[in-house]
Amino acid sequence: QVQLVESGGGLVQAGGSLRLSCAGSGRTFRSIAMGWFRTAPGKEREFVATISWAGGSTYYADSVKGRFTISRDNAKNTVYLQMNSLKPEDTAVYYCAVRDAMLVATTTRQYNYWGQGTQVTVSS
Repeated sequence: QVQLVESGGGLVQAGGSLRLSCAGSGRTFRSIAMGWFRTAPGKEREFVATISWAGGSTYYADSVKGRFTISRDNAKNTVYLQMNSLKPEDTAVYYCAVRDAMLVATTTRQYNYWGQGTQVTVSS
């Protein structure tokens, strides 16, 4: 059974930084793509970033491009999301997800397993 556990969320002032981590267990994560999504209050879950199985390909939502960086450590079955220059509109519950494929993807239906989420709150 695949389990994903996010950590690193919290309260930060606008302009600050946070680093989210997502540790996976229950299978090998070396040959699958991983991603981050978020759900803001009153909104649908939206794509944030994704990374291919070897880390050679990444893709970001326009709203976070240049501020967020996704990376992974396959030896630790972990994916990270470094978030810099945070804005109040980044406030959301952030979820990591994995899909049974090697290439990146940007829609929720393309991912097979999800974590429980971690809250990120950015104050103005």
